[in-house]
Amino acid sequence: IHTQCRGGSKGSDISENRNPEDWGEKSTADLMSRYVSKEMGYGVPKEGWRICLAHEFKEKRKPFQAKDVSLSNVLEHVGLGIRYLKWWYKKTQVEKKAPFIDMFGAQPLRQIYGAPLGGIGGGTITRGWRGEFCRWQLNPGMYHYKTVTANQFTVCLRRGGQTVYQQVLSVERPPTLQGWNWGYCGEYAFYHALYPRAWTVYHLPGQNVTLTCRQISPVIPHDYQDSSLPVAVFVWDIENKNDYALDVSIMFTMVNGSGHKDDKCGGHWNEPFHLEKEGEAVSGVLLHHCPTVNPYTLCIAAREQPDREVSHQTAFSPKGTCSSLWSDLITDGRLDSPTGSSPPTSKGEKVAAALAVSCSVPAQSRNTQEFCLAWDMPKITFGSREREHLRRYTRYFGTKGDVSPSLSHYTLSHYSQWEKRIDEWQRPILQDRYSLPSWYKSALFNELYFVVDGGTVWTELPEDADVSGGVRSEDGGLPAQPAVVKEYGRFAYLEGQEYRMYNTYDVHFYASFALIMLWPKLALSVQYDIGELSTEPTERLHLMSGRYSPVKAKNVVPHDVGDPDDEPWQRVNAYLIHDTADWKDLNLKFVLQVYRDYHLTQDSQYLRDMWPICQAVMESELKFDLDGDGLIENSGYADQTYDGWTVTGPSAYCGGLWLASLCAMCMMARLVDNEEKYRWYRDILDRGSAAFDKLLWNGEGDVRSFVVSTSLPLSLQAFPKEKIQSALKSVFDLNVMSFAGGQMGAVNGMRPEGVPDRSSVQSDEVWIGVVYGLAATMIHEGMREEGMRTAEGCYRTVWERLGMAFQTPEAYCEKGIYRSLAYMRPLSVWAMQLALDTSKKD
Repeated sequence: IHTQCRGGSKGSDISENRNPEDWGEKSTADLMSRYVSKEMGYGVPKEGWRICLAHEFKEKRKPFQAKDVSLSNVLEHVGLGIRYLKWWYKKTQVEKKAPFIDMFGAQPLRQIYGAPLGGIGGGTITRGWRGEFCRWQLNPGMYHYKTVTANQFTVCLRRGGQTVYQQVLSVERPPTLQGWNWGYCGEYAFYHALYPRAWTVYHLPGQNVTLTCRQISPVIPHDYQDSSLPVAVFVWDIENKNDYALDVSIMFTMVNGSGHKDDKCGGHWNEPFHLEKEGEAVSGVLLHHCPTVNPYTLCIAAREQPDREVSHQTAFSPKGTCSSLWSDLITDGRLDSPTGSSPPTSKGEKVAAALAVSCSVPAQSRNTQEFCLAWDMPKITFGSREREHLRRYTRYFGTKGDVSPSLSHYTLSHYSQWEKRIDEWQRPILQDRYSLPSWYKSALFNELYFVVDGGTVWTELPEDADVSGGVRSEDGGLPAQPAVVKEYGRFAYLEGQEYRMYNTYDVHFYASFALIMLWPKLALSVQYDIGELSTEPTERLHLMSGRYSPVKAKNVVPHDVGDPDDEPWQRVNAYLIHDTADWKDLNLKFVLQVYRDYHLTQDSQYLRDMWPICQAVMESELKFDLDGDGLIENSGYADQTYDGWTVTGPSAYCGGLWLASLCAMCMMARLVDNEEKYRWYRDILDRGSAAFDKLLWNGEGDVRSFVVSTSLPLSLQAFPKEKIQSALKSVFDLNVMSFAGGQMGAVNGMRPEGVPDRSSVQSDEVWIGVVYGLAATMIHEGMREEGMRTAEGCYRTVWERLGMAFQTPEAYCEKGIYRSLAYMRPLSVWAMQLALDTSKKD
């Protein structure tokens, strides 16, 4: 964002600003530079994010910390610092809770993450791109980052009844499990992600065998059943390029737990199972994990077929050398397969299980093995332990906690249909090879990981829930149980894995494009939860101002719907840095989303339900027009999504949102046949537009106005096109091309002399999600090449240079630091796709 009112220059020639070499192609190629094999695997797509398992990222960044704040900003925020420290001490040391933002415990950058496993809202297990199981969110919204060493795939090759090769498919050399053959050479393998699928190709040195592991999660647009399942599939394609047959076994080992301290609490146990129905059979091991809160069952399973043998080891201890399991497999390529359950673990003990599938692969041929991982935690409680919630998948599989065999059977019977639907969805974009660059296709699909791995919960609406908060439709509120929420459930995702607030609304505004385009019923469900206008009069201290004020004011949408370590939906506004009742953007973003959602869904019931809410929040917003000129003013503090950046008086960001919302209200008034309201909003719009033009336009263009356009449904033009284009050209010249050689996206603030604005802690940051929104606006306004170049800088910085794949942060600076890993806002890349779709139609 350019902070000065400086207008459109003639614009940069993008080709003149390129390095002599194509920086983008080189950036992509670097990720595979250490791959020495010529094998490219079986069925691996061309497009996506690809990296050699031996790659090392050269740049190591650190999280933003207090020491990174300039002296002037430290002096300005001394009070905040003292109040936060007191609050943090009470939260962590007295209440023994995790703070919703932990300024003293930011996650260090681990450049390891790959595509997460699982559908939407049932918990997630993330695998790293080197194959490790390393990020866990089974308790709703609460993450822990622990690599569980024993969770591995191992391959065994046998010829003529003798084992000739046995290897853990891991580049690690851990200090435990020394009886296993570790240290696979990463130069012979690569990882390829095109979410919700990923492929890992292993060329086995000296064996003339290539393995391709395809990982599939049921994340399917416009599907509200299978997309909720807590499952993943691993399909192994085994290519034997020898002139003789081989017997190949693949073993999947899994610890009962997630690397959390409760793995050693005792009482966990495993048991084998076999399930046959509808002509399909699966077998495997159930790992019953029995903590006092949110118990669950992990399940490793394989599909039984005539020419494949499934064997198991019900329980083994994942400590010491673990030589007996290794010897069991190496002897004959099979495991002992004992019957009966394992005894419950003693306190301090861990237990694991193993599953192996064996098959013959003829000379110069290929064969396939199929594994499933499932986890069944049907009933969940959040941190307060006050209420029990049912996950969405229980609607189809039941709530008893005994459905892991059925989940596995269903998954292994249906995953090929899921893949067909995923292909049908992705193919038109992937095959658009002439107009859409490869990096964009990777960004578009891989950034979707956050819909699943944003601490996401998807629950059934309880029968006693009242979405209206007691303010019913007849009183200008909402229905108690709206049909869309009752049918499709409640959905919530975190602002970020480190910023632990559900459905943070000023950020969801950007991210919501992914939901409304792919799972529109979930987007509408969120709107019903946010549109609840009741009050919470309990007063609390807000850390920035040091003043006490109510948790929730009337006729103001909440900042968020709560903290998963408390009781979301019941207690909203976990964010207590500012009193967001006086934020200028939240109400306006609600109105704009209502109109956009109606525009895209044509759901007239939704529009009728939301119309009175929109009127109430717009009337509440009018109090910020202090001089009655039709344009709202900011209040001299950081009263909008840039919550560390003070704004005073009329501003392009909030003023633009206001005018766009008035424009939307006029459109909606006509749709609900309310001519009187149309004229009322039209009058304010005309006066406000004149004031905006007079106060914020210098004849050349206020270049902060682009943010407004990211909120519009792309058919709604609130500003003159020539002024928008003039502003966007100025942003492109200064904030993009004059920053970091034009290769890191758009910096938030840039001085007219071409130096980043450092007047606040946020002004010299790049916000990836905002940049994708800026790019969408450029595309919508006919500046497609500029839009693509702008977004490309962010993608390549995050995914190719900084090693932040599947943990895209909120922000990074030109050098040194980043802030808030795994953040919601970058889902706004889907606004780019909507802009592209719209421009094609136009």
